[in-house]
Parts: sequence; structure tokens; C-alpha cells
Amino acid sequence: MQPAAKIASRSLSRIVFTSPRIRPCSHLCVAKSLKGNQPSCGLSALISKQARTRGSKANARQAPSAGRSRSRRFLLGLFIAFTLPACEQYERGDFAVVLGTEPQSLDPALTTGVPDGRVIRALFEGLTTSDPHTLEPLPGVAESWEISADRRVYTFHLRPTQWSDGTPLTATDFDLAWERVLRPETGAEYGYMLWYIKGARAYQKGELKDWSAVGTEVVDPHTFRVTLESPTPFFLQITSFFTACPVPAHTVRALGDAWSRPESIVTNGPFLLAEWRHRERILIKRSPVYWDHAAVRARAIELLTVESIQTNFNMLLTGAAQWTDKNGIPPAFIGDVLRGEASRIRPLKLDRRPTLGTYFIRCNTTRPPLDDRRVRLALGLAIDREAITRYVTRGGELPTSVLVPAGIAGYRGPTGLGHDPERARRLLSEAGYPGGKGFPRLVYLFNTSESHRGIAEVLQAQWKRELGIDIELENQEFQVYLDNQKNLRYQLSRSSWIGDYPDPNTFLDLWVSGGGNNRTGFADAHYDSLIALAARQADPGQRMETLRAAEELIVVEQMPVIPLYHYVALHLYDPRLRGVHDNVLDKMMLKYYYLEEDGTEMGSSQ
Repeated sequence: MQPAAKIASRSLSRIVFTSPRIRPCSHLCVAKSLKGNQPSCGLSALISKQARTRGSKANARQAPSAGRSRSRRFLLGLFIAFTLPACEQYERGDFAVVLGTEPQSLDPALTTGVPDGRVIRALFEGLTTSDPHTLEPLPGVAESWEISADRRVYTFHLRPTQWSDGTPLTATDFDLAWERVLRPETGAEYGYMLWYIKGARAYQKGELKDWSAVGTEVVDPHTFRVTLESPTPFFLQITSFFTACPVPAHTVRALGDAWSRPESIVTNGPFLLAEWRHRERILIKRSPVYWDHAAVRARAIELLTVESIQTNFNMLLTGAAQWTDKNGIPPAFIGDVLRGEASRIRPLKLDRRPTLGTYFIRCNTTRPPLDDRRVRLALGLAIDREAITRYVTRGGELPTSVLVPAGIAGYRGPTGLGHDPERARRLLSEAGYPGGKGFPRLVYLFNTSESHRGIAEVLQAQWKRELGIDIELENQEFQVYLDNQKNLRYQLSRSSWIGDYPDPNTFLDLWVSGGGNNRTGFADAHYDSLIALAARQADPGQRMETLRAAEELIVVEQMPVIPLYHYVALHLYDPRLRGVHDNVLDKMMLKYYYLEEDGTEMGSSQ
């Protein structure tokens, strides 16, 4: 390796982009060194020593201008790349994608998170899949289908295909998968996604015991028929969702819930699970038995599961990763990224666009004082959302006090309550806490993230200033946080939702009584009736009006959840990465990703 001083005299972006010595184990060693762990090649001491030397020299000089300071912060990350020799050997992917948080599970029945969905979409495929741009339903395992005149019966014709272990995939695999999702003891939080099927809700609630009475039918090994309770305009999008993916009946029967462990998982999607190093990476490889194998151009992809945003950012800047969303861009650097400064270090492409996603706060409505709607409304009215998006998130997010983002055809949502501290104080006083006196200390729960912490601290300060109440902040590891939220072991909890399909219902059916993703304890018979009515309405205009009334009940009248802002998708990636499609759900379709070779050496498989 050339000395750092000699390297520094050249084009930084070219060195990072082309050096064959950077790549062999860069992301694992970078991640370990930045987390304070000792990598197998023993780089931590060297990196720390060199960084300290640079820091002491910088302190001895006059402080640079703001612009130079920002550039130096960017360039600091490069030092890691210039000191990495070849060390630990392992199999490489064609490119690496920052996943951020590690998946909860690879079982389609049990997962709910965005990281989980990204991995499962690569490993499994449902009856339908989605166009990567428009999200219109496309044939998946089902090569064709018919819909009855009353739009309640769907007959799917499965193509000849097989599981990754060579076992033929049949309609029974879908039937078992959906029964398993709806089985009460499974506890599938996304079970309500299948409640549009005749008898499905009653089966999951334990009111119906006979699966044969539910509206699924295995006509023959390659024909699967589904009968719905009522016409559902987005049903073909539900069949592309990961909860509706098949599971291998033969391994589920043999292994039970252990079937989805990395050492035993059998899949049917474009990729196979090759390796899972927890809190480091997941390696997936192109499946040789996938029916559309020829359309998959990537040989292997690494999905990096390091939670540190700063570490992920360094991996992108040093060429150890080729794609990230905001999981790999520290909030303090978002302004620099939007100004294009990251591209001064290495060629990077920036995509930014609104998406169907909302960041909000869940209130545990089963515990005082949050069982009082006046307290929930007061908390919501006291928040200056614009301050959060301007000073904390900084990525162009859209402050909001409603749940459903703009951009869904035919839907005009209600006007939320906005920012009104005076009314907030009146409501808190009416609830028995004038000026915050006597108000119990609440705990605000959030998972590990610099951005989540920054938002929590702003909320804490605003509630103290406007309402005179004290809020304690509690940070938990992602899996613990999810478990506590699911079991209502919290008072206030940071939350978010990315739409599962482009329809208001994906944001509104969450809050039905007993819904798996409700997680607030909120239950309202009138609200349930509105969601049920919308599901039955054939007239699109009437249906949208009913959904609007349902949203107004949530964000204006009851507020079991407090919306803060709508997401803006922010992607930063190597311009040679192809197949990165824009869509309103920010849905990652790894099947289409590949790295376009241009003669630059990216490292080879070891």
C-alpha cells in the first residue's frame, strides 16, 4: 500500500474508487474499528493514533472556515480507506447495500419492519410482484389469474416453479402460509392484511375454527382460488406483499418455526440466503432455480446490518458500500450531502423525492394520563413540527399533523390540528393539570438512532416549554423496543409507517380494534365501522370520503397517534449501480439491482 502522504497528493475520489487494496474486507473492518472493536487485522490502534495526530495538529492551527471544516469532516472518513490492507477473507458480493437495522426475522408471517421487507422481497416471491416504477401488479409465482364479475373471486394459475431445495412449489404452499399467518397462536401482526378474505378475520380472532370455511381453495397443485368478503381494489397488491408470500410446507411441517433459521431456510425468490453475520452483514446469492433467473443480473449482494449511521456513512464514502438511504447519512451531514459535497470524495448519485411514509408518536391509550384524549391532543398541539424538520432531520421532510401523505390518487385528507400551544395549555388544564402541575412524569421510548434521539430531545424541550411537563427519554435496542411497543410496555413511543400499497387504507386500517400493528390499545367502534364500510364500498368517491372521515377521527378527534412529518426518500449511491427505481413507497426491488462494470476493479471474491 502506498503511504498516506503520497496518496493524499492525488485525486481523492479516484483513489477511493479504484484502489484494489481497499475492498477485500473493508466494510467489516471499517465497521468494527468505528464501533471500537478490534478487527482481525489489528487496525484500530493505527487508525486511532493517526486520527489523534491529525486532530492535535488541527487544534494547533487557526480554525478553518465553515466550508473548509465541512470538507475536512467529509475527508476524515477517507483515512480509514487509505490504511486498510487486505485482511480477513470471506466471500464478497458484487456490491454492498446499507440495510441499517438487522431484520427481526426472515419468516414472512412474523416480520413487520422495512429492513425485514427488503430482505424477504429478495428471498421470496408471492402470487404477484410489483412493477419497480409504478408498483402496478405483475405476475409472480402466478403467471395469470381471473377475477369474477362481482370482483370477489380470484383464481390464480401458478407457473411450474420450485423451492431452493428443488422441491416443487404448489398451491398448498400458499394455503399453508396464509393459514399459518391467520392462526391465532402465530400472533402475526400483519394478519389483518388478509382479513379481506372471506372468514379470515374470524379465523384469526379464534371465532372460526375450521380453515376449510375460510375463502381459500387449493383447486389443484397449480390453481389457487381466493374468495373475498367484498371487492377489494388493492387485493393484487396485497398478494405481492411479504406477508402473503408462500412458505415451504414440507420444511415447515418438519421443523416448525425453526424452518426460517439461516441454516435451514428454504426460499423461492430471486436470491438465496448464503450467510448472515449478525450486526455485520447478510450475503444473498442469485438463485439458480428462480423462474425469472435470467432477469437477475447480480451474482451476489451484501446487505450491511450495522446500526451506526456514522459507520455506514464512512463505508459509503470509502467505497465499502454502494448504496444507502438515510440509515447511512448522519443528520449533521445531510445539508452537506444535499449540496453535493459527498461527490467531492467519490462519485455518488443523490436521489430525493416524497414518499408515502409518516413519522409519528404512538400513545399508550390504556394508561393514565394518556387514556384522556385531552392530554393526547395537548401533546400534539404543543409540537412545533417545522422545528423538527428544519433543525433535526434536515432532509426536506414535510411537517404534518395528518397520517396519510399527499399523492394518492382520488384522496383528499382532513386538515390536521397543527401547532397551537395556547389551546394545548387549555386542554391540559381541562384534564386537571393547569400549567403542568401534578402531571405525572412520562417516558418517551425510541430505538437507537442519532436522528431519533435528536427528535426526542426537541419534543422533550417543547413539551417542557409549552406545557410545563417533564418527559424522560429512554433509548432501547431495536428488537427490545419493538417488543415493548408490541406488548404496550411504554407510554409514548416514536413510530413510523411506510405504506404497504398506494391507498389511504394502508395508513388507516392500522388502528382498528385489536389490529396487529395498532400497538396503542386504541379501540373505537365507530372507527372500526368506518374502515369496514370503506372495505365494502364499490364507488371509489364514496370510499375515499369514508376513509377521510376515519382519518379525521384519528388525527382531529382522538389522536391515539401524533403525526410529525411525512418522509422524503433520500438515496445516495454509486452511479454505476443500476436498477435503482423510484416509486412512491420507496420499495427496494433488489432483483433489478446490478453494478455496471466500467473496467474499475472493485475487488474479487475470496
